[in-house]
Amino acid sequence: MASLTLLLLTPLLGALLIALLPGDNRVLLRRVAIMASGLTLVPAWVLLWHFDSSLATMQFAVTVPWNPRLGTNFALGIDGISFPMVLLATLLSFIAVLASASITERSRGYYALLLLLEAAMLGVFMAQDWLLFYVFWELTLIPLFFLINGWGGKGGQGASLNFVLYTMGGSVFMLLSLLLVFDVVGLHSFAAADLLRGGQALSAETQLLIFLGFLLGFGVKMPIFPLHGWLPLAHVEAPSPVSLLLSGALLKMGAYGLIRVSAMLPQAAQMMQGVLLVLALTAILYGGLLAWRQSDLKRMIAYSSVSHMGVVLLGIATLSTIGLTGAVLHMVAHGLVAAALFLLVGLLYERTGSRDINDYSSLVRITPRFALFTSLAFIGAVGMPGTAGFVAELHVLIGGFERWGWWVVVISLGVLISAAYAVRTVGHLFTGPVRPSMQGVADLQRGELFAASALTAGFLGIGFVPAPLLQLMGASVAQLGALFLGMGESIR
Repeated sequence: MASLTLLLLTPLLGALLIALLPGDNRVLLRRVAIMASGLTLVPAWVLLWHFDSSLATMQFAVTVPWNPRLGTNFALGIDGISFPMVLLATLLSFIAVLASASITERSRGYYALLLLLEAAMLGVFMAQDWLLFYVFWELTLIPLFFLINGWGGKGGQGASLNFVLYTMGGSVFMLLSLLLVFDVVGLHSFAAADLLRGGQALSAETQLLIFLGFLLGFGVKMPIFPLHGWLPLAHVEAPSPVSLLLSGALLKMGAYGLIRVSAMLPQAAQMMQGVLLVLALTAILYGGLLAWRQSDLKRMIAYSSVSHMGVVLLGIATLSTIGLTGAVLHMVAHGLVAAALFLLVGLLYERTGSRDINDYSSLVRITPRFALFTSLAFIGAVGMPGTAGFVAELHVLIGGFERWGWWVVVISLGVLISAAYAVRTVGHLFTGPVRPSMQGVADLQRGELFAASALTAGFLGIGFVPAPLLQLMGASVAQLGALFLGMGESIR
């Protein structure tokens, strides 16, 4: 059986096994969930040894006929764009399971849904059939709805419903665009390679119409301003491990889909460059300013995600190799940093019952390990030199400058805003007199320390040694950039 099929089936089998176990043995349920997520993590990272980064084509491909009458196949594959997302999703899913020790009620349902969510995310990043992609895309809604509704805060029901309505509304437009491109291409196939070739041959006007539907569908999940309304509410109400996955991996599905659609509809992507630029710059400033105004830590990180995904959108909008490299790199960088922040904020909330930064002070004296990793995470969020965010934003900045000149100075303003709320937050948390109510706060324990260390090592390691990741994605991104470069030269 193909490696990618096993990778997809492992969390599904883990969820099924958990569903069959006794619901009152929380320790056993947790151990099985950790084992299933770990068994998914290890082979995914082992694939690094066998992945040929010099090839831009899909690797480890598997294709099984699914419904010949509809022209669909169960087709999986990875390249230099999707493979980093697979690695990110497996790592963050494992961290999310480790960080779920505080879930003591209805543990069986919680862990089964978490593993189902992991499988759906992997399916999105590995699918090489657009109908299969859509199935996995919609499948992510089911576990997320129940996780937010069943284990979230007091407003979990409203947040989960809001999230589903937003995402399903966008998915309608995505499905319409998918059916339209299937019809006009006329190949009677949903295979990604077939629609890629057929879509590129369509007229510019037809491409634009189809692209707009995909933009709405993927824009909700990224989220693109002003389609972001569900994000702060979902993050605040969701359990912290779910917020970790939501911001760290789920948002990247939208950006990933937009990159794939841009390759399929390149003329439309070029026509929409100016619109994407405006949306990206607006998100960078708007998300940063709203994050700066927040006192709720989870809401702050949620709005900062809007700003960071604006940087990703800007990199995609450049349609250049260096800009697209920055976009994919920033997807990984933000995934690690946002996951670290939500992990640490969630652990702090479990200990104190508060997410308001005004309730804290001088935790560095009481919880030095927590102070260290939180400070490093905020440094990573700002994109300081030595972090993955710096390398990613530098690529986006260069690509944007080559395309639009000094308009991209807005990224610098976004960095300054990020620095402002990061410094303010660290100051509130770790300076000043020790509050009596915080005297008994416990520092990071062994398992928590391992999770925080893994995420921190990720964004610092990429920051200091970015070459392996750049090499991993290099051939695939270069091929995509060459497509748009060749179109630009033919137009001139």
